[in-house]
Order: sequence, then C-alpha cells, then structure tokens
Amino acid sequence: MMKRYPLPVFALVLALLSGCAGIRMQRADQAYGLLQFPKAARNYERILDHKEDRAARTRLADAYRRNNIMDKALLNYEALESAHALRGDTAMAFGEVLMATGQQQRAGEMFLRVLEDTPENKRAMDLYGSTQDYSTFYADSGRFFVNRLTLPGIATAFSATPYGKGILVAGEKDMRDANGNPWNERPFLDLYYCEKRSIAMWNDAEPILGLVNGAYHEGPATLSADGKALYFTRSNYLKHKLVKDDRNTSHLKLFRAIRDEDGHWGDLHEFAYNSDVWSTGHAALSADGHTLFFASDRPGGFGGTDIWRCRNNGSGWSEPENLGSTVNSAGNELFPTINGNALHFSSTAHSNMGGLDIFEVHEQNGIWTEPKNLNAPINTPHDDFHFVLDSTGKAGFLSSNREGFDQVFVFIMNEPEFYLQGIVMDESQRFLSNSEVVLHDLTSGEDHSRLTDEAGKFAFKLGANSDFNIRGAHQDKLATSVALSTKGLMRSDTLSVELSLKTIKIGEAITINNIYYDYDEWAIRPDAVIELDKLARLFLDNPTTSFELGSHTDARGGDLYNLVLSDARANSAVNYLIQRGVDPARITAKGYGESALVNTCSNGVHCSEEDHQANRRTEFKVTGVEGMADVRSKP
Repeated sequence: MMKRYPLPVFALVLALLSGCAGIRMQRADQAYGLLQFPKAARNYERILDHKEDRAARTRLADAYRRNNIMDKALLNYEALESAHALRGDTAMAFGEVLMATGQQQRAGEMFLRVLEDTPENKRAMDLYGSTQDYSTFYADSGRFFVNRLTLPGIATAFSATPYGKGILVAGEKDMRDANGNPWNERPFLDLYYCEKRSIAMWNDAEPILGLVNGAYHEGPATLSADGKALYFTRSNYLKHKLVKDDRNTSHLKLFRAIRDEDGHWGDLHEFAYNSDVWSTGHAALSADGHTLFFASDRPGGFGGTDIWRCRNNGSGWSEPENLGSTVNSAGNELFPTINGNALHFSSTAHSNMGGLDIFEVHEQNGIWTEPKNLNAPINTPHDDFHFVLDSTGKAGFLSSNREGFDQVFVFIMNEPEFYLQGIVMDESQRFLSNSEVVLHDLTSGEDHSRLTDEAGKFAFKLGANSDFNIRGAHQDKLATSVALSTKGLMRSDTLSVELSLKTIKIGEAITINNIYYDYDEWAIRPDAVIELDKLARLFLDNPTTSFELGSHTDARGGDLYNLVLSDARANSAVNYLIQRGVDPARITAKGYGESALVNTCSNGVHCSEEDHQANRRTEFKVTGVEGMADVRSKP
C-alpha cells in the first residue's frame, strides 16, 4: 500500500527540492560567470539530471565548447536544436562546433540561419563561404609533412620558438590540477626549454632559469634576434594575487626579460601599453627588432582580439597601431609570428577550416595583402596556431590541439613553385609592347630579361625564398621598378605586378604625393619617407636622367622668408635622396616659396589648415636625358 504524506509535508518536500535546484543553478551560473567552466559544467549536469532547463543546457554546451570538449558540446547543442531551432549567437556557436566535428554542410546551414537574421555578420559570411567549397582546403596537401613532437617532462606544449640547441615552449607539467587554472582545471602555464638530442629524441623539458615563471600563466614568448631579450605573455598578478577588473576578469600582459651571462632571465619590464581592463600578449618581433606585433582586445579593434603593432622610435615603443580590417575581423586574431617577409597569424574567421586557422599576409607599400589560409595539413577543423619557420626556411614548428590537447608539431615542406605575371602600361593605361622588363634576383645576383608582347604582358618563373627587383623600361618613358619577394611564402602561387611608366616631359612638374611639411618647418616628416623612398627608386631606375626637386610653401609669412624656407625644404628632400644612393650630380634643389599656389589661399585669404597644407608640397621635374632631344612640355 502506497504511503501517503499529508499535504503540508508534500508541499514542504517540493519547496526543499525547488530550493536545492535554485541554489545549484545559482552556483552553476556563478562559476560560469567566473569562467570556471569545468565547475559550471558539473553543476549544470546535475540540474539537467533532474529536470530539463534550456538556459542550463545552453550554458553547459558553451562551457564544453570553450574547453574544447567538442563531443559533449555537440550532444548538448543537438538537444537544444531538436527542442527549438537555435538562433543568433547560439546558432553561431553550434555552427563552429559542427565545423570542428567535420559536419561542414550542417555548419553551413547554421551560418546561413545566422545570416538570415543578421546579414551584416561578416564572420558568419566568411565561415559560410568556407563550408561551401571545403575541398579546396585540401588542394596541394602533399606539400607538407606534419608530425607531432614528443617532448618529455610536460603534458602539453605550444608556441615553440627556436632557442639555443632546442626550443622554448609554453607548457603544462601535468594534465589535471583542480587547484590550477579554473578555466579548465589544469596547471598554469610556464615557459620551458627543450633541448634536442637527435632527429627524434628530446631531453626532458626544464623550466627556464630566472624570474620569468611565477604563480600563474607565463607564455607564449618570442626572442630578439640575438637571443638576449625575451618578450613573454603573463597573467596580470602582483606577488601571488591576480589583479582583476570590475567584471572579475584577470587580463594578460606583455613583459620583457633580459638574459644574464649565466643564462638566467631577469630585469623584467612591463610593456608600456598594458592595461588592467584589456589583454595584451602573444608578442612577435621583427628581425631588426624595430617592430613589435601583438594580440589585444584593447578598444579600437574590429572584433574579439586583433593584431596590433608598435614601432621603436628610439626612445620607446610608439602608440599601438591596428593592422586594419584586411587582417583583423569580427572574430579573434591571435599568435602573430614573423617569417621572412611574411606575417603569419591565427584567426577564427576569414576563409576557415574550423577553430583557429593559420593565415599568411604581406605588407606591400603600407597595405596588407588578403589573408591566405595555409590549408591542410597545416590547418585542420581544430585549433592550429603559432607557425614558425626554422633557419632553413623549409621546415619549422606549429601548434595544434588536433589530437585533443595542445601540442607542438614539426613540419617539413617541399619547395613550392612560383610564377610572375605582369603588365606594362603608360599613365593613360595603354599597353606598352616591346618594353624591356628585367628581373633581378637579389639572392643569386642573376638578371633575366624579357620584352613585353602586344598586350604589354610578360612572365617569369621565380625561385622560392628569394627577393627580386622587377624593372620596366620603354623608349621616351621613365623606367620604374617594384620589389617582390617569395620569402615566407608557403604555397605555390602565381604573383602579379603592374608597371606604370610615365612619359618623359622635360620641364613638367609632377607632384609627389604625401610629401608635406609642418608649418614653418623643413624637416622630413615620417609620413613623407615612404614616398621619398619610392622617388629614390625612380631616380635610381633612370641613371641617364637629371631631375629638379622643387619645394613650395603656403602664403603665410613674408615672401622672402617663404623663398628661403622652401629652398631649405627642397635641399632637405634632396639630401635624403642622396643618402639613398641618388647621384648628387643628377639632382638639384629649388625653392619656389609661395609663387605657385595650387588653390586660392594667397596673402590675406582665410583658409583651413588642410588647404594651407596642400600648398606645402614637393614636386619633381625631368631637366634632361642623355641622348634625348630637349623637347619641353607646353606651359
């Protein structure tokens, strides 16, 4: 016979059960809010064992996704989708999990659903495009051999940096530590040195010596070219206490350490642009040490984390500069590395196989090329990041969690093949046939010459891992050249170049873009250096031509003073060009003062600073060509 409880007792039991569920949800949400995902997941699982709760299951799926436990994340997103179609951020997250588990078609359907609600979502558009032609990621996959390194003494490792007789890595000593990082209940990261014994054998990883490793995260790191300075990422902590913002989040910071004669790292200095309210880390240093790249979620970016850079101005690092929307996206860009002339970084966006993929870009005349996915087997549907070439330029290291947790992989590549296709035109965009094009291989010192066809086209085969100069010349035109490089390029490719040749008109002034001067000054501004370097190349490409460099002022100030000032400006520019190798016998300087204004801003006329700036300009003109008749342009 069933035992019956009085109604008040039954109501009390229900209230107690409801209260326990409420407390457990409160604990789970609190852990989730503190980014303690394993703890949150355990509490959400207990809640769902007794009663279905959509909010609990949504956060449980997200907790597993953030900890890269994709099989469990998939099960929970599937349960949510079967109960009610997912939308918005949850649908986006489900699409990412589907990509990571190899279900590209379903992932595409999920991203398309996101785009139906938010067609401006660039990241969803990029990932949808990735799912539509996924087989292209596996084209030319035989170019690389990839194999995981076994590094004794540490359970996980990533961001390998060549150092000494081995590598520096960020790693964890053990796989589990409930008292460690609450994000994943694993140990905090330290920096280790692993020395190579043979082709396949490595000594036990040892923590680097000195003051770098501490109570919380240290790593990843990069080294200066001489190996004496270490730029590393570290948790924001003071002594043994994490520093957190008002949302209870502790951010990452960049530090620099110096190696002493005994191999100990000390003399720690904090990066000037760190903050307690955003993260800065993942440093990469240019070969000359003058540019520091890093990842940050500081204000002014395009999404989660972006790639930024600072330049060494002689007295410290300049203000951080975002690399722009070509490199950065609404997703996360992380782990920049410099390999030759290439910048490699990882992103959760662009044309992506899933998770973090490694991309390659180049900077050409201040503009970044479109990111190229390095494709399989370098990339996978999982997280792939921190791509570093060794000194040979034909092998190196990458990091990936493709086998379930972060590890270092070694890769070896076969030589890629490169071709150059180009076209020569005049300033009116007319094709120039029978133009001479010379390809100068700066690596080997060899020259190769071609004549353009009737359509002004030419082609060359390029060597790998080399720098080139391509010079185009045509009768009665100013020869011009461009620099090109295959250094750092991982994939076979056909490169393109366009040479535009100006008609020689003796005596005609040609304004040089962006060579301006500050008011009442004649010093060369940093923004003028790029254009003057282009001009130096033009003068060097035309060794039989003589030039005049003319400088102009605005109308403010006395006429005589402006004449003197413009002459000083012209001489300043000419001296810069001579320092770049231009023959001083072929170039003269002349100041025109305010005698040739380009607008109505004459004496007594009120004008904006921008209009006055237009008059403070530099021009050049051809004054003579050996063997050419002096045919001057009409006034």
